[in-house]
Amino acid sequence: MIPLVDLAAQHREIASEVAAGFASVIERAAFVGGSEIADFERELAAFVGVDHCVAVANGTDAVELALRAAGVGAGDEVIVPVNTFAATALAVVRAGAVPVFADCDPEYLLLDPAAVRIGPRTRALVPVHLFGQMAPIAALAAAAPGALLIEDAAQAHGASQDGAPVGTRSVAAATSFYPGKNLGAYGDGGAVLTSSGAVAERIRALRNYGSDVKYHHPMLGMNSRLDTLQAVVLRAKLKRLAAWNEARQAAARRYDELLADLGDDVALPRTAPGNTHVRHLYCVRVRDAARAPGGAARVPVADAERARRRDGVLARLVAAGIGAGVHYPVPLHLQGAFAYLGHRRGDFPVAEGAADELLSLPLFPHITAAQQEEVVAALRKALRG
Repeated sequence: MIPLVDLAAQHREIASEVAAGFASVIERAAFVGGSEIADFERELAAFVGVDHCVAVANGTDAVELALRAAGVGAGDEVIVPVNTFAATALAVVRAGAVPVFADCDPEYLLLDPAAVRIGPRTRALVPVHLFGQMAPIAALAAAAPGALLIEDAAQAHGASQDGAPVGTRSVAAATSFYPGKNLGAYGDGGAVLTSSGAVAERIRALRNYGSDVKYHHPMLGMNSRLDTLQAVVLRAKLKRLAAWNEARQAAARRYDELLADLGDDVALPRTAPGNTHVRHLYCVRVRDAARAPGGAARVPVADAERARRRDGVLARLVAAGIGAGVHYPVPLHLQGAFAYLGHRRGDFPVAEGAADELLSLPLFPHITAAQQEEVVAALRKALRG
């Protein structure tokens, strides 16, 4: 089996450092609020180039807390891309606001500035830096003048745009340390990155029951604190993040070369101009066409058949021991959780097409050239059916 992400290989590289850190935390019984958390916050802020990092319990909390700290709340509308994980929009709802969906561009599948529609209640915009590269921050800011920018950077640890890292051109950037991320914990975790002292101070209180003085709660907060043991893991991984991202980029280039002749069957991912892509995922698109009898001509496939063809390829890969996946099979506007917004299939055609065609191939820092060759060989066979 070649996994989609090999977390065991990462652990082997940092095992001794993590074991020593765990032993220190356990000896001191510093399970909540240990010094390692402040150390990690300082180190990640320096790595990104912002003034403040506030660690929280998970990425969903990070988005919600960033919105609330920026003043987003009941009655406000927040623009969210429709092709993202549900947590982005769920965080908007939890902050008391209303998500307003927008489609992605057809080439990079990032939030499309041309699809952004602002209204009298538009308060914020949450671009998602998808698959490892940043959404077009400057163009989005121009498309939504006056709206607050809160970045969802859960898939973009170490990414930058025109030399500017995540979180440096917005009110704040929320991120996740779910184990499969480029910077992943051994469980859940998250953080908000910002250069606003006021936003950081408010988030520190909100994450701690709305309190910055014990037993005094001037605001409605929550319990959203990063565990000290997770900070130990994240500090060890942060030291290696730049090198691991380079390994991901090298592996992505290798896939580009190995798959270059499959243009009739798959479309390869592309990097937007100005972006430094950290390759959180390597997603190809299984084209919505099939071989005619004899393999010479090509015939278009009806919309209803696109996902079926992709899913058939996925099933054959899994049967061959390849841990492929789909990110994401159901756009947000077609999720039952957001049915109350009144959307239907056809409202966001670019995202719907991507949901029917995308296929994620195994990619992680420790993947070998031999493993990638095996993945590509299996994909060629799976495409032939």
